[in-house]
Amino acid sequence: MLGGIFSLHSSWKERSDTYMHKPLPLQCTSLNFREFQFAQAMLFAIEEINNSTDLLPGISLGYKIYDVCGSISRGVRVALALANGNEVAPSYSEAPCSRPAQVQAIMGETSSSPCMAISTVMGPFHIPLISHFATCACLSDKTKYPSFLRTIPSDYYQSRALAQLVKHFGWTWVGAIRTNDDYGNNGMATFIETAQQLGICVEYSVSFFRTDPPDKIQKIVDIIKASTSKVIVAFLSHMDMDVLIHALPHHNLTGYQWVGSESWIFDSHTAAMDRHHILDGAIGLFIPKAHVSGMGEFMLDVKPLNSSGNKLFTEFWETLFNCKFKQSESPAGNQRECTGHEDLTGVQNSFTDMSLMPIFNNVYKGVYAVAHALHSILSCNKTCNNKGQLDSFLILQHIRKIQFTTKEGDEVYFNENGDPAAKYEIINWQPTENGIVDFVPVGLYDASLPADKQLNVQNKSLIWAQKSQQVPLSVCSEKCPPGTRKVLQRGKPVCCYDCLRCAEGEISNITDSITCVRCDPEFWSNERRDACIKKEAEFLSYEEIMGALLTAASLLGTCMTAVVAFIFFRYRQTPIVRANNSELSFLLLFSLTLCFLCSLTFIGRPSEWSCMLRHTAFGITFVLCISCVLGKTIVVLMAFRATLPGSNVMKWFGPAQQKLSVLGFTLVQVVICILWLTISPPFPFKNFKEFKDKIILECALGSAVGFWAVLGYIGLLAMLCFFLAFLARKLPDNFNEAKFITFSMLIFCAVWITFIPAYVSSPGKFSVAVEIFAILASSFGLLICIFMPKCYIILLKPEKNTKKNMMGKGPPKSF
Repeated sequence: MLGGIFSLHSSWKERSDTYMHKPLPLQCTSLNFREFQFAQAMLFAIEEINNSTDLLPGISLGYKIYDVCGSISRGVRVALALANGNEVAPSYSEAPCSRPAQVQAIMGETSSSPCMAISTVMGPFHIPLISHFATCACLSDKTKYPSFLRTIPSDYYQSRALAQLVKHFGWTWVGAIRTNDDYGNNGMATFIETAQQLGICVEYSVSFFRTDPPDKIQKIVDIIKASTSKVIVAFLSHMDMDVLIHALPHHNLTGYQWVGSESWIFDSHTAAMDRHHILDGAIGLFIPKAHVSGMGEFMLDVKPLNSSGNKLFTEFWETLFNCKFKQSESPAGNQRECTGHEDLTGVQNSFTDMSLMPIFNNVYKGVYAVAHALHSILSCNKTCNNKGQLDSFLILQHIRKIQFTTKEGDEVYFNENGDPAAKYEIINWQPTENGIVDFVPVGLYDASLPADKQLNVQNKSLIWAQKSQQVPLSVCSEKCPPGTRKVLQRGKPVCCYDCLRCAEGEISNITDSITCVRCDPEFWSNERRDACIKKEAEFLSYEEIMGALLTAASLLGTCMTAVVAFIFFRYRQTPIVRANNSELSFLLLFSLTLCFLCSLTFIGRPSEWSCMLRHTAFGITFVLCISCVLGKTIVVLMAFRATLPGSNVMKWFGPAQQKLSVLGFTLVQVVICILWLTISPPFPFKNFKEFKDKIILECALGSAVGFWAVLGYIGLLAMLCFFLAFLARKLPDNFNEAKFITFSMLIFCAVWITFIPAYVSSPGKFSVAVEIFAILASSFGLLICIFMPKCYIILLKPEKNTKKNMMGKGPPKSF
């Protein structure tokens, strides 16, 4: 014997109990044709099994079916009646409680909440309860519901599949409505949890039940109207969705994209009630299509029972054909009398609609699961061993372990939680020209596949809200393009953010980046801040104007020095050339040539050899130059002293001593440079700090002490030379080279004193240009001040270039 619990009525009349008298039985209302179909599916399976010679041969299955009207308390009551063998009306018996149950298994109930209550009561008795449509994930808990099984996948998978579906279409800002029962609350809780993991935000989540007062529905309508999300996830039973559909058209709530659970997304009655096409384009999940041969014909081949005492079937027949039997109340004015021979052909209502065949198939598979378990327990072959009593716990254990294939090829089995494999079709509501909605499969979800392959959607065949071909947009904030990063808005969910442009030197090359990545030191962000580009390397090059001008000045100085040297060589026998140690003059010209040429080492891309050469060559050549000038200054002073009576100074500072002094002064600088290059030499260096978007290629000093020691030594010699030349400035005019040396040293010192602050404060390549300018300016100062007056006399005033004129005496002139 199998029990059946179905809500053949969907509601009941409210009553107020006074607790003074025994409560009256529930007065059920709203006949539910869908539940009649489920009951018919159970009867079809039982009849097919009873007519089979392969399954349970010689054993007949019977049934007891009760109507619980959707009431949880009534469901528990009839379940106990099925277990105890009592009718719904109480009867008292002396029989022990340990006797076998009157039914071997119970089929039903359709909703999750009644199943939870019934399974809680039936659990201690181990009577299997097999539901065809109760999907709450909570029912998978075998510690609470040990005897519960189902032939429909758990909402554990459906809720996650809905979240993945929402994510697939890029909807990150959605509203949520649920039935206020275990089905809706648990299903929505799992959906919200998964949605948050996938980066989806729920703007609002509201619940209601079909028996709630109208003001509760109105509050939900107001929340939807005030929201900014354009996608609504509805985890509702079909009866609750019918209530909501009735309320929405009065408030012009159109243009929303609905995402539905399996309870209503494939319900033709809900689609028929949507006369204002609010749900057009809805998308959701439903169990895959199924076909059971013979079931449709069996359901439609229904006849009224001969027993006039079955009020339920009488009500069903009268509602189905809108008529009244003679035994009933007198027919209303628009009703005819029922004959019992009415034909369903041509009748269009929810009872003749076979679109829910996948659910009928679930009922069918549940009945067959019990039959296969009994077949195994009774060791059936050609006959069954039906001696002895059937233990409900043994039946439950066998049902959990069964695995068989139906005549249509469907494989049936239960996992450790009593659930079947989770597979869903993705259904899209597509309106036709005649106003009827087609439930079009547009994809598949299979939880048994790897995570990245579970969802498969055919985007091209989809129709959206208001018959749009474009995927609706439902986001709190637009996507942040590359080059920006997301910054959360205070007090808002994570999906609400502002897009801030990446700072200089940082990029983001993906959409919706939460951070900007800093470019490597040798790279800089482009204008759009979406890519790092190589920084421009800056150094003083020959190709740019400043480098070319400095090169030209250096070559000009070299040429001028060469010309002066040629003139001096050409007129080397003349008194003005011979007057002041012509060898020192030629050595000075040679050192000046090196000074002009060493400036070229500062131009061009720095390398290891150029960095070491530029400072050391500059230091040594300038010391050589200053040493020669110092030697010439000393010669002037010594020459004047030598003219005094009894003076033999010149023998102590003759030509040999002059050359040795130049060599000695220069060797000191050479030693400083060697120490500098040995301990910490200059090296090429990439300066990233001076400019954000450029790399300054420069020569690091290595040892700052070495650099300033070189400059300090040059400065010391220059000051000494200036001091001695200043002392000799008032010597006789015709033989006075000291005043020209004084002028040259004055220029030299002025240049290098101003060089220091200019060098320190100049950025990048300009510091190199300042150093080159100082070298050239001081070199030109020496060349012009010392040699130009002599060249003037040699070339333009040859009459003064005589020994007599050189030895002439005249009054000294001051300056």
